[in-house]
Amino acid sequence: MDKKHARNTLTTLTSGLWGLLIPGILLLLWYLATSRGAVPEYVLPSPQKLWNVIIDFILGNSKVTPYSGKLFDNLWISCFRVLKGFLTAALLGVILGFLTGRVRLLQKVFDPFVHALRAVPGIGWLPIAIVWFSVGEKSTHFLISLATFFPIYMNTAQGAKEVPDTYLRAGQMMGAGSFSLFWTVTLPSAFPSVLVGLRLGLGISWAYLVLGEVTGVTKGIGAIMTDARMLGHVDIVLACMAVIAVTGKVSDFLLVKICNLFYPVKKCNAK
Repeated sequence: MDKKHARNTLTTLTSGLWGLLIPGILLLLWYLATSRGAVPEYVLPSPQKLWNVIIDFILGNSKVTPYSGKLFDNLWISCFRVLKGFLTAALLGVILGFLTGRVRLLQKVFDPFVHALRAVPGIGWLPIAIVWFSVGEKSTHFLISLATFFPIYMNTAQGAKEVPDTYLRAGQMMGAGSFSLFWTVTLPSAFPSVLVGLRLGLGISWAYLVLGEVTGVTKGIGAIMTDARMLGHVDIVLACMAVIAVTGKVSDFLLVKICNLFYPVKKCNAK
């Protein structure tokens, strides 16, 4: 048992080290480019300067930028927007996905419409969102929810469609009703596909957060990025990108852990 545990620990550590390979190479190239003056600092600040900016962004000790110590106040707001948009999309996407995946008539009705809307890029919805909901929270919520809906819906529908009929017939033979059949057969069988959609959707939520926060909100990571870009603070823009990347990874990890509490399948494991 000890040897097996040691092997599993070594495998986990090795996998983690491989995951650091590309970031490490990029960091080295970044350092070489900035330390030798190949790239102007106003275009790409050095890793050390960016690190100092991030620390100041968090703690606000040195006051080197107008955004000193403002990270968490804005990050909580952005996290709430992502959560609200993600939950809205997840609720609609999972329900409609299961319905269209199991009911052929609904699939014929919804699928062409959803696929047509999916082809419209997110930036194309921005003017419509502003016209319909004005600038601010409602537009942000609409854009995040809309973009997040598509991968959740499509993966859920595909998973529901691929539930083996033999499983359903076996459940019916054992006396399971429609409700019981869904919870004991359809949902567990489709759950890995549902989680793929949820993970993709969560990533898209963070991507569309920035688009949503340029609609006129005054707080949030995307709002800071927009403000910093206009003022020429490339270091703050990069710091915000790093914050979104780390927070997105953490939120994905938490989503996988939560899903494993209900259906601990290998396909749900975080990478």
